[in-house]
Amino acid sequence: MRPLVLGGVTLRHPQGLVLAGHSDADVLSHAIADALLGAAGLQDIGHYFPNTDQSLRGISSLEILRRVSGILAEAGARIVNVDSTLVAEEPRIGPFVQQMRERIADAIGIDSQRVGVKATTNECLGFLGRGEGIAALATASLSMPQE
Repeated sequence: MRPLVLGGVTLRHPQGLVLAGHSDADVLSHAIADALLGAAGLQDIGHYFPNTDQSLRGISSLEILRRVSGILAEAGARIVNVDSTLVAEEPRIGPFVQQMRERIADAIGIDSQRVGVKATTNECLGFLGRGEGIAALATASLSMPQE
């Protein structure tokens, strides 16, 4: 089983996330990457980082965030902030939030004060509530060039 990586931080947990792609399965970083691309009106990470591309095998999701930042910079966009929420019964991420914020901020080139990372449970409901997965939601604000 692969290690559990969230926000670029490897957490001690008996289960890692299974993903059909080739990255480290960091669901938090993937959600942030999609939010950033979406805020710029671009396609999702599957378009830029397809799971069929063998050169991406084992890629860090923080590297995906770095590359997304480059894509945005080429489009003239500047990242203002990101906010994210993990939905999981476990593990508890409180002790790791600051480290996650710093690693995400470093990857996307903004101050960690502009990166939000929160967590909530699914109140034992559904597959998330049974601990069978982790979900992540993210939003991003960009400053776009004037047309």
